[in-house]
Amino acid sequence: MFRVHSKETGKYYRLAIIGLLLMSAAALGVTIWVMIDFLREQEIVDELIRQLPEDATESAEVLAGELRWQFRLSMLVVLNLVVTGIAVVLLWRAYRSSQESLRDLKNLAGDIISSMDQAVITTDANGNVTSINRRGLELLNPPEECVGRPLTNLSDKVPLEDFRREWRIEQNVAMTRDFIVNANGSTRTLRAFCQSLTDHEDQAIGNVLQLRDVTERLLIEDRMSRMERFIELRPLAAGLHHEIKNPLAALSLHVQLLEEEIENDDTPDESLHMLSVIKTEVSRIGNVLEGFRDFASIDRLNLGPVDLPELVQRQVELVRPTAQQQHVSLDVQIATPELQEIVADRTRLEQVLLNLLLNALEAMPHGGLVSINVARSGETARVEVTDSGNGIPDELHDKVFDAYFTTKGSGTGLGLAMCDKIMRQHEGNLTFRSSRNGTTFEMVLPIQPAKTEQSG
Repeated sequence: MFRVHSKETGKYYRLAIIGLLLMSAAALGVTIWVMIDFLREQEIVDELIRQLPEDATESAEVLAGELRWQFRLSMLVVLNLVVTGIAVVLLWRAYRSSQESLRDLKNLAGDIISSMDQAVITTDANGNVTSINRRGLELLNPPEECVGRPLTNLSDKVPLEDFRREWRIEQNVAMTRDFIVNANGSTRTLRAFCQSLTDHEDQAIGNVLQLRDVTERLLIEDRMSRMERFIELRPLAAGLHHEIKNPLAALSLHVQLLEEEIENDDTPDESLHMLSVIKTEVSRIGNVLEGFRDFASIDRLNLGPVDLPELVQRQVELVRPTAQQQHVSLDVQIATPELQEIVADRTRLEQVLLNLLLNALEAMPHGGLVSINVARSGETARVEVTDSGNGIPDELHDKVFDAYFTTKGSGTGLGLAMCDKIMRQHEGNLTFRSSRNGTTFEMVLPIQPAKTEQSG
């Protein structure tokens, strides 16, 4: 709750107190001046009494008594003025102390709000910005001074004024809006909240808007959702493998026996072709079944030192002939040559990187460029594979890592799902960003994992 003060209030208080002090000092000076006159008059009267005959002194003594009473009253006035001056001084000190306390409280509140990890923006009833904390400036990066200006001036990518107007219509505290912004080459998700700003009389004087960066939170939720789907596949995979593998093996055996039986007979070519198709399809079903089992199984990593730049170079050389046939250029950049070894499962990492490289080549059937960047960021190693294809449609972004999802004419759709699982086994993650100019997949791996063994 905020109390609204006029900017001139403090100035009026100071002028009033200074005026009281000046008036008290002036009154004290006048009273002292009058008392001095009373003393002089009393001296004159005493001198007259001594010079008057005894029968004429009675009236003079009455006058002298009145002068003494007036002097005493003047002393009382002086005392009152002194007490009043002291009271005004104490009032001034109390006012100064309260002002300092309010400034300290304001600074403390400002420091707390500035240190918050979310943006806090206040506006008046007309939608003009009255305050914004440091985090708000970092997230929105306004082009100019924004305090006192309309909310629309804060950012052309985050329509906060539209959200504020919608909230004022619904007046729902739970109402939120997510905004996607690009900052420093990365896509961030900002979640906005709004509530009323009221004064000490509980009258609405504006709004408080909060912006929170929920990119990491959404990423964790997405990974947890994928993990739940993966866990659900485990019993299904075990059951399917048990129920299909044995009949499939029997079918394959009988096909082989049938081939041997008719090998020397005069069997039509069409029948032999159909038998070959049966063998091929049985083999394909077996491969799909094995891939499904491998994806859903709980394997342990064979961790050891891995020279990451050398591993990347080796996989690039492996796909180079295919890239040359498709007129695709391969560009490898090692940003941190000092990054030599990480602790990981070499075979699994080769599987992930090879899958990403082949996917990049398939995204550019008519040629293009694949960039592979290796870098170190703190205690993590990062490998980016970027193609110059047409990108992944926005409506498919949520399905990229789903098992059995594929946009290809062939394949099981387990490639990226398996890569995602392997990265999670390494306590890392696999993310991507895509546009019409291409797609980038980023592998993030801890240089030293927390555990020596990691299960799926």
